[in-house]
Amino acid sequence: MNILVTGGCGYKGSILVPKLLAEGHHVTVVDVMWFGNFLAPHVNLTVVQGTVLEPESISMDGIEAVIHLSSVANDPCGDLDPALTWETSALATMQLADKAARHGVKQFLYASSGSVYGIKDEEQVTEDLELKPVSAYNKTKMVSERVLLSYRDDMKVQILRPATVCGLSPRMRLDVSVNLLTMAALTKGEITVFGGKQVRPNVHIDDITDTYLHFLKHPDITGIYNVGFENISILDIAEMVTEFVPVKIKVTASNDLRSYRVNSDKLLATGFKPKKTVRDAIGEIVEAFNAKKLKDEPHFHNLKWMQEKVL
Repeated sequence: MNILVTGGCGYKGSILVPKLLAEGHHVTVVDVMWFGNFLAPHVNLTVVQGTVLEPESISMDGIEAVIHLSSVANDPCGDLDPALTWETSALATMQLADKAARHGVKQFLYASSGSVYGIKDEEQVTEDLELKPVSAYNKTKMVSERVLLSYRDDMKVQILRPATVCGLSPRMRLDVSVNLLTMAALTKGEITVFGGKQVRPNVHIDDITDTYLHFLKHPDITGIYNVGFENISILDIAEMVTEFVPVKIKVTASNDLRSYRVNSDKLLATGFKPKKTVRDAIGEIVEAFNAKKLKDEPHFHNLKWMQEKVL
């Protein structure tokens, strides 16, 4: 299959693209490369440095499926330049979907976010709950979902709402909870937890990328799906880290009271089975760090890097 992956040089893309290539697909990646390109060359891989803000420059010739990962990632980065966030994460999605439909693309897989729900009191957050996004990043995801669903008569639209992703990637991110806490233990000898009681859903990077493979193989499974399998408090994640790296945990007050759980029963009912856990992610990060295959690089922190190098 000929697949276009936007944002394919990012945290998830750097794991997903090699998996697609291993399954025999021909992959074209379009990425602005704010954080670099960590994809190894491959005979079936074409990497284009470009932006989704210029859809006319993105070729859809022969493309059978689009995996749209590209966006200004996470709430604080989205708030740096709200106009750029709306243009990149919403307007560009609309233009890309329109172009895909006009070129006969059969499948469109979209990386939304579990954060579109906002703050929820429900014990289990399911796909049918009302969306109440609280940031520019969340709002662009919600709008993009609704735009894409308007194309479901033209192509198979598959929308994933991932939980917070954790685990190793060549284009690592050290600003997401599990990865951040693990690296703090390894480099600072102490973990600082703000609040701690907040519960967040998590998904291992191997499982979220396998989810895209699952949907590619099952084009008739359409609609919106949560992807998160472990709802764990921030303090419990920190305590789990100390099982691998025995350091002290310092708990301080926090103004961030967001706490929510996601339910992924709808996805599990399609036959998808997660293989890895938060504990696996922590262990893999510790092992890579001790083997000197991972270190705390500036471009592994989205917000700081964008402030200093991009915007």
